Amino acid sequence: MRLKEILKAVLPGSILGNDDIEISGIEMDSRKVSTGYLFVAVKGTQTDGHSYIAKAIENGATAVVCEQLPESLLDTVTYVTVKDTEDSIGKLATTFYGNPTKKLDLIGVTGTNGKTTIATLLYKMFRKFGYKVGLISTVCNYIDGEAIPTDHTTPDPITLNALLAKMADEGCKYAFMEVSSHAVAQKRINGLIFAGGIFTNLTRDHLDYHKTVENYLKAKKAFFDSLPKTAFALTNLDDKNGKVMVQNTKAKVVSYSLRTLSDFKGKVLEDGFEGMLLDINNREVNVQFIGRFNASNLLAVYGTACMLGKNPEDVLLIMSTLKPVCGRFDAIRSPKGYTAIVDYAHTPDALVNVLNTIQEVQNGKGHVITVVGAGGNRDKGKRPIMAQESVKLSDKVIITSDNPRFEEPQDIINDMLAGLNKEEMRKVLSIVDRKEAIRTACMLAQPNDVILIAGKGHENYQDVKGVKHHFDDKEVVKEIFSTEQ
Repeated sequence: MRLKEILKAVLPGSILGNDDIEISGIEMDSRKVSTGYLFVAVKGTQTDGHSYIAKAIENGATAVVCEQLPESLLDTVTYVTVKDTEDSIGKLATTFYGNPTKKLDLIGVTGTNGKTTIATLLYKMFRKFGYKVGLISTVCNYIDGEAIPTDHTTPDPITLNALLAKMADEGCKYAFMEVSSHAVAQKRINGLIFAGGIFTNLTRDHLDYHKTVENYLKAKKAFFDSLPKTAFALTNLDDKNGKVMVQNTKAKVVSYSLRTLSDFKGKVLEDGFEGMLLDINNREVNVQFIGRFNASNLLAVYGTACMLGKNPEDVLLIMSTLKPVCGRFDAIRSPKGYTAIVDYAHTPDALVNVLNTIQEVQNGKGHVITVVGAGGNRDKGKRPIMAQESVKLSDKVIITSDNPRFEEPQDIINDMLAGLNKEEMRKVLSIVDRKEAIRTACMLAQPNDVILIAGKGHENYQDVKGVKHHFDDKEVVKEIFSTEQ
């Protein structure tokens, strides 16, 4: 594509050089630049792309978009200035890749908890409807049946647009995407056209980045503020922020709820560790999911499918066949008669949701043992709260390592223990080695007890000092169960 065509997406301050040149690729990482590329110098949270303009040119960049021109300019390179490169990169990328979201229906899911479950279930449902579908999620990206590994909840704008372009080229009719607060704040989704947005809930998370809950809320709300008139905004009325999210959107507002009048109303009629019987808009459906939070997730899936024109009866039929997402309330039965549940819950609210669900289904029949930690180099404020909530809703708690990253595991555990009083400490063990912590929980468990192993869910690694070591909670549990035969 010619540079002047790509630049139509933004308002350049100045263009020095020839804008009628052919551009073979677009990149914001100088190391990935090749001959004929456009390099966009973005001021990131860690580094400033302006420092790497010379390196990008050395690697073959023939055009540069920047906020400030470098001191020395080359005649062989076209320099374009814009007011904000972070704001421009998404628009430039989507233009370069042929505006893929004009060729497929993109649905964004945002909120603290439930994003992965909702996006993945929609992906699975619409494939069962017979469509080619894309998925962009924390666990994995998919172009129909092809898995593409992922590092972030929402990729950078160039990776994202390349992925969406590939989906469009391969005939995908729909794409379902988790939209993180980071992605909105860093404008990674700029230039994309959404056919719909879903709000799940909002609780404390990512305060290491956003600093305050208010900033976190604003980032989520900005997604709905930017939706076009042609889109729908599906919001959860059971969350106090549900109405706030959509108060300034131009999109058609629809709602879902387990508690109050809404467009998509649900009720849990029966629940157990095998699944639930739900009433959705006066129709009953058996599902293979557990807990009110999953009933809420399924309502969002149902509402989205209906907003995309699907027949409610057909939606419920497919919903009854869907299975939980890997590492999300993943229940495994021990030969000794107790149940282990592996779940990604890594925020206080997610932990409360899961433990409340276990208590409801248990109904006093057995004890609850929780194995929990907290991630290193992340929001330290939630550590004591995680410990407090675990103790409040469990009979025994084992505090252990999660992903310590560049912190000492014992320091993180001490931060969690600092939230507990002497009485609460009687319920608690601390075991740094996560495998030993899980093994100890299994040794303590009696028939009818439930062990919750929280925090890592689908992850198959532990991040220690910048190295990802293989570690899978579910694998560890199965290994322990195999010795109980």
